[in-house]
Amino acid sequence: MNLKSPSPTLRQLFGRRIQELRKSRGLTQEAFAEQVGISVDFLSLIERGRNSPSFDNLEQFGQALGFPLAQLFTFSGGSDESE
Repeated sequence: MNLKSPSPTLRQLFGRRIQELRKSRGLTQEAFAEQVGISVDFLSLIERGRNSPSFDNLEQFGQALGFPLAQLFTFSGGSDESE
C-alpha cells in the first residue's frame, strides 16, 4: 500500500521559510526574537508551524531579515537558502 504523507500546511511552509532565512542570516532564535519583539517561545511555535504571526510581526520579520514580505512566502521544494 502506498500512502502519501499529507502536504505541509501554509503555516508549516511559512515556519520553515522563516527558519531558513533566519539561519541564512546567522541569527539564533534568541537574537531574531529580540530583534522583532517577540518571545523565543512564540518564534519557536511559528517556526514549527504551530502558530501564526500577526501582520505587524510579518513587517518586523521582513525588516529584520532584509527581505520584502513577498519573499517570506516564496517556498521551494528544498532548503537552498540555508547553510
